Amino acid sequence: MRVLIQRVRSASVSVYGERIGSIGNGALLFVGFTHRDCEKAVTELASKTVNLRIFPDEQGRLQHSLIDVGGEILAVPQFTLYASTNRGRRPDFTHALAPDQASDLFDKFVFALDRVANRPIATGKFGTDMKVNLENDGPFTVMLAREPTD
Repeated sequence: MRVLIQRVRSASVSVYGERIGSIGNGALLFVGFTHRDCEKAVTELASKTVNLRIFPDEQGRLQHSLIDVGGEILAVPQFTLYASTNRGRRPDFTHALAPDQASDLFDKFVFALDRVANRPIATGKFGTDMKVNLENDGPFTVMLAREPTD
């Protein structure tokens, strides 16, 4: 499982021209799943995401989490986080989890985020072409990963 975190001043996601989710100050999360990902990974990365200290204090040190600053969260499913570009010129997505299974894990991730952060989570829509708008803060981007184990 991979979560690409972008610290933002604002972000929104639209489907077919209709805005379906938006946030102010907080984090935009792009979320991808691979084979053998499980609920344990979902729970662990949800907790890590909201508790990761990605916001600066008065001295500019990264000391505050999403919870600390009351940050909002927009979670967007993105299977392309598991693209392989090792061969040829076309990305290969065979490492991405099948859509039906990934959709289920995405829903569980959003539920876990909501539970840990104790606030509503804005989301993109699984399996659709989305338009994402954001105003980066920094920019500051971090990749969290929990690779599956056998």
